[in-house]
Amino acid sequence: MKTIAFASLLIATAIVPAQAQSSPQAGGRYQAVLGDCEGCHTAVGGKPFAGGTVLQTPFGKIAVPNITSDHDTGIGSWTEADFRRALREGESPGGERLYPAMPYPAYAQMSDADVASLWAYMKTVAPVHNAVEPNLLPFPFNIRTLMAGWNWLYFKPAPFAPTAGKSADWNRGAYLVNGPGHCGACHAPKTLLGADRSAALTGASLQGWFAPEITGAKPRGIGNWSAGGIATYLKTGWSSHSVATGPMAEVVERSTSQMTDGDLNAIAVYLKDQPAGADMQPASASLRSDPAMQAGGRLYRDNCATCHGADGKGERLIFPPLAGNAILVQSSAESLTRVVLAGAQAAGTKAAPTAPSMPSYAWKFNDAQVANLLTYIRNNWGNAAQAVSAESVGKIRAGLSGGPSLANKE
Repeated sequence: MKTIAFASLLIATAIVPAQAQSSPQAGGRYQAVLGDCEGCHTAVGGKPFAGGTVLQTPFGKIAVPNITSDHDTGIGSWTEADFRRALREGESPGGERLYPAMPYPAYAQMSDADVASLWAYMKTVAPVHNAVEPNLLPFPFNIRTLMAGWNWLYFKPAPFAPTAGKSADWNRGAYLVNGPGHCGACHAPKTLLGADRSAALTGASLQGWFAPEITGAKPRGIGNWSAGGIATYLKTGWSSHSVATGPMAEVVERSTSQMTDGDLNAIAVYLKDQPAGADMQPASASLRSDPAMQAGGRLYRDNCATCHGADGKGERLIFPPLAGNAILVQSSAESLTRVVLAGAQAAGTKAAPTAPSMPSYAWKFNDAQVANLLTYIRNNWGNAAQAVSAESVGKIRAGLSGGPSLANKE
């Protein structure tokens, strides 16, 4: 669940534009949208907020709990104080420590007023009897008391405070990105113990995908994007630079596409002003005479150009662009490899409902062919990135489920 970060009612009133809601429940609904609470706490085919989604973490599996108003299996027996403590302190009513997969370090910034608004809404959510055992972690990570040590090392709660000299939009964006959106939960690199590193928003691996850098970096970040282009992407799932797939498609569909235009613009203003991370690997375009580039070019022309174009520009709202696509030039080709092997579907939103999909090519290409193809598209049309190895493709293929269709083609 993602919620909202505020310093105090006074600061929240000054920094956060009032929403046009007529009741605390309505206001809380918008805060739930800002936080994508329904997206995290709703399993595929399940009832809203009833939990059951299983998250893959570096330490094992965690199931997302039921947060409907059911008294037995949800949070219907909680008080507002219980809710507040869980949200801002990472502690359940029984005194058990929560894992930061529920990012309470970000929620610690919430004001009493906004917690109360969200709580008022959550009480109206229809009860669903769905018992979920969240802690599926292996020993010793399943010992919740260990989180006391993690909190001592990494949990430094502090209220949101506006930055002097920055615009109201910038501060609103900072509040949304670092509080409700908790974007760093996906996009910030992690320590060995799963805490965010200081190089915020510079990209990280997550559940088999690579959440890309979203700083003002060029070209691997969003420095080449306009603020309007970023807002359009968050609203529709599409821009002239990229398309939302994988976990980001869910975020767009359930959260950002329902945000106000003002909030989306504020997020864009803030992100474009964030400092770029250091290059993990120097990017240099492969020479066209390189055998991998030549082989990859032939594969592209025979299998990809019909949709994405010989110029890599794609087709708006149908086939995403490859030229100038920041996803292609990340330090990791994990997401690209996954899309080629397993396929993917774009976000479907009210503004862009098509939600086209790309089929899996695992049955057709072996590891070396996938590596050559990705090396080509990562180093064509002005793109420049490290070559992809067959070994890295093989590791990702082995980690995907799908039976014989994902087996390496000889």
